[in-house]
Amino acid sequence: MSGFPFDLDPAEKACLGLIVLHVDETIESDFRRIFSDPSVALYVTRIPSGAEATPETLGRMEADLPRVTALLPPAAQFAAVGYGCTSGTTMIGVERVTELVGGACRTGAVCNPLSAARAACRHLGIRRLGLVSPYRPDVAQPVCDALASDGTEVTRAVHFGEAIEANVARISAASVKAAAREVTRHGDIDGIFLSCTNLRTLDVIAPLERELGLPVFGSNVALAWAMARAAGPQVMARLDCRLMQVEPA
Repeated sequence: MSGFPFDLDPAEKACLGLIVLHVDETIESDFRRIFSDPSVALYVTRIPSGAEATPETLGRMEADLPRVTALLPPAAQFAAVGYGCTSGTTMIGVERVTELVGGACRTGAVCNPLSAARAACRHLGIRRLGLVSPYRPDVAQPVCDALASDGTEVTRAVHFGEAIEANVARISAASVKAAAREVTRHGDIDGIFLSCTNLRTLDVIAPLERELGLPVFGSNVALAWAMARAAGPQVMARLDCRLMQVEPA
């Protein structure tokens, strides 16, 4: 056997990193659809999380965030890394998530669904928000409170009362649509947030917007949009994301 010379190609792709709950069956496939352009490289790592979503199981992810973030390719220079859990961010805290993730990899930005939802509300001019959550009130209500603390009034919120993540990933599109219709029943909201990265919302957003005449976005769309914004105009231009097609109010 003899040696043979080789060349190295320069790094040309924009790199994005995603931290996914090991029980989440939805966000990774959603992101593969949203970031389908071959000029964007998406790398995924998984974090241990409880089979049931409770304040305790969500908060415990704080201890594992640095370790699982460090499992992303160490040679990559990430334009943005996202922590894919709305409720987990709420329980751990935005600043703490940013500190733990940013300290464990090379990235230009750390994003999360909670901050992304806040930014989406500002972008879309939403002041009175309707929210749909799959979880029990002890998990759903803190998300409402965190959104309200940023100046958005959560006027109407409904929850499915589910704790088991395997069931959350299988909540039907018809149920999500019915819940969205319920939060609009009193006509006092400007838009709807479908909260939870494990909830299948990608294919219901456009039909709901047409039916209800309101902007609708989910955790995965908001997080992808926030990461693309952080990554810069080249990634933004290649993003297959409904939120980017909506002009700000």
